[in-house]
Amino acid sequence: MQATEKTRVVYWGTGRRKSAVARVRLVPGTGKLIINGKPGDLYLQFNHAYLSAAKAPLETLGLENEYDILVNASGGGLTGQADSIKLGVARALCQLDPDNRKPLKVEGYLTRDPRAKERKKYGLHKARKAPQYSKR
Repeated sequence: MQATEKTRVVYWGTGRRKSAVARVRLVPGTGKLIINGKPGDLYLQFNHAYLSAAKAPLETLGLENEYDILVNASGGGLTGQADSIKLGVARALCQLDPDNRKPLKVEGYLTRDPRAKERKKYGLHKARKAPQYSKR
């Protein structure tokens, strides 16, 4: 789904990971990453792993300096948000050009990570942590 914002094309993608959600917009630009109105490196606390994960789909296609990434992220922690941004960017790149799908799929960027927190069960402290066993 593409829209025009002041006569320029915008590509959208939504990414999710654990309880984090990222709504990603790809806009033609110079390769800036802006998350919730802050520069991406500041928001992701200058963590190289998070920054490279967020930009990985663009680097795979060699477009890292062609598009700006504008993100509205919520929920979860920084790891979940960084991975949700990665999925959102990959989905937006598939809208940009359907031929981008194959290289992104091979790298695994279009796969939603299904792992989430396991629910707490009654009689236990956490999902699996049981009360201390007492023989007498």
